[in-house]
Amino acid sequence: MDDINLHYRFRNWRRRIREIREVRAVRYRERLKRMLRDGDILRYHGNSDEVGCFVASRPLSKRNRYFEVTIVDTGVRGMIAVGLVPQLYKLDHQPGWLPDSVAFHADDGKLYNGNTVGQQFGPKCCRGDRIGCGISLDSEDGQLTVFFTKNGSEVGSVDIAASPDTLYPAVGMHSLGEEVLLDLNAEWGMEEDDGQMIVDSHEEDWARLHDVKVTGTLLEYVGKGKSIVDVGLAQARRPLNTRFHYYELEITDAGEKCYIALGLARRDYPKDRHPGWSRGSIAYHADDGKLFHGSGVGDPFGPRCFEGDVMGCGILFPRDFNLDGGDDADDWDVDMVPKPIAVQNDLYANNEDEEEEEEEGEEVDGRKVMVFFTRNGKVVGRREVALPVGGFYPTIGMMSTGEKVRVDLHPLSG
Repeated sequence: MDDINLHYRFRNWRRRIREIREVRAVRYRERLKRMLRDGDILRYHGNSDEVGCFVASRPLSKRNRYFEVTIVDTGVRGMIAVGLVPQLYKLDHQPGWLPDSVAFHADDGKLYNGNTVGQQFGPKCCRGDRIGCGISLDSEDGQLTVFFTKNGSEVGSVDIAASPDTLYPAVGMHSLGEEVLLDLNAEWGMEEDDGQMIVDSHEEDWARLHDVKVTGTLLEYVGKGKSIVDVGLAQARRPLNTRFHYYELEITDAGEKCYIALGLARRDYPKDRHPGWSRGSIAYHADDGKLFHGSGVGDPFGPRCFEGDVMGCGILFPRDFNLDGGDDADDWDVDMVPKPIAVQNDLYANNEDEEEEEEEGEEVDGRKVMVFFTRNGKVVGRREVALPVGGFYPTIGMMSTGEKVRVDLHPLSG
């Protein structure tokens, strides 16, 4: 009976994750026309008679409320627009021209608010200028304050009838040679009376941060990235439990090597060790698709992951599980994914021996749980592991310059 119940629960998990990913696949898809995107660079790709437009894959929100565009080249006429539009905005119109959209135009410094006739708003912008657009956190229900900036200074704001989740960052262009650098994860601070710069952050979600910078839900590696001791680590403040038992990250920038690891670890996990390398941890590594379980030797496990991929990790807890008490988890008898022959990974192997001595006294709860990993909504595999005392904490590692991930610690809540 326990075997049947476990498989039933696991099947429900996979269906729920698949449904969520299918909805997000439709909702979170960037759109562009007469433009080319190369990483964070957007270039006009038309004949100057027609508008080119880009609409981001995700709307602004209270967690990610601001973005910026740096003008790399004004082209022939510098007709570059930066603003917010509905998801299904017509891509042959500049942002701000159609209803329910608003934009600041670089060529004339005017604000276009759902109309092809603009209002004088701010200075014109040229090559090298940085144009920003964001939403105010103090907006009331039904009304949203949208503000614009130039080179870090606020130009002005406008109130519109909208909610944040209906407005998507957009960039418009209209002449040959126009090119911009897009930063959808830009920061914006507001001055308080004491002169301190306040930046919207989720640092309270994380108990430990080592060589990792937090901006909203975005984690960015800021370490040296020169050797295996230059690990950046982020560990959540709370362990997974029967209520919140799954989390995800999206690789927004793979950096130089995509040395990104997603997994679970004990609370006192070494800050300079990738998740999975040391005992009391397990992790799925993006760069080689291997599963590391308390060792520098990885097992072939799943596909490699790249920029844009979503990696997930969760726990299937036994029924009547209580983190503070015992249970009968050890009598599980399920069809497990066979453990492949260990394959040595030279990048991680050279300091495994010294870890053996370091962690001989590791405390283990004695109970076992089923840890599973996903990639883009599909279950990659699972592994039964011993639970450390205090539980398993969501833990993310990064190790090469430029790596960035966006984390959702509760994707299945609500």
